[in-house]
Amino acid sequence: MVKNTPEKLIFVYNANSGLRHQLLDGAHKILSPNTYTCSLCAITFGAFLEKRVWKRFRKASNLKMEFLHKDEFMKMYKSKFGYKFNFPIILAEAGHTLEVLITTDELNGMPDAKTLIELIQERV
Repeated sequence: MVKNTPEKLIFVYNANSGLRHQLLDGAHKILSPNTYTCSLCAITFGAFLEKRVWKRFRKASNLKMEFLHKDEFMKMYKSKFGYKFNFPIILAEAGHTLEVLITTDELNGMPDAKTLIELIQERV
């Protein structure tokens, strides 16, 4: 559980932005899912589309959420705050601080979107 009520949650994928990367990631998920390095992507997305249970939660939630690829996060946040994180990760922003809500290890061991939703609800 985070110390302060978060203004928003920041989900950072262990993948880079751009159509080329999205296509390569989708193919990787299909051809070799066991070696795919972004558990957050695998939990919330199929090969190319957002998973229904996750999409329903995201749309129904009152939480402000920001979704970034690691290159986008590094550009937007690292230069301002000097944060160093492993990816994927879910962060809670409160004021001008970022706290880890769900770690990389937790995401890597997570079986599905339902488990992720339950953990978010428990910790926020």
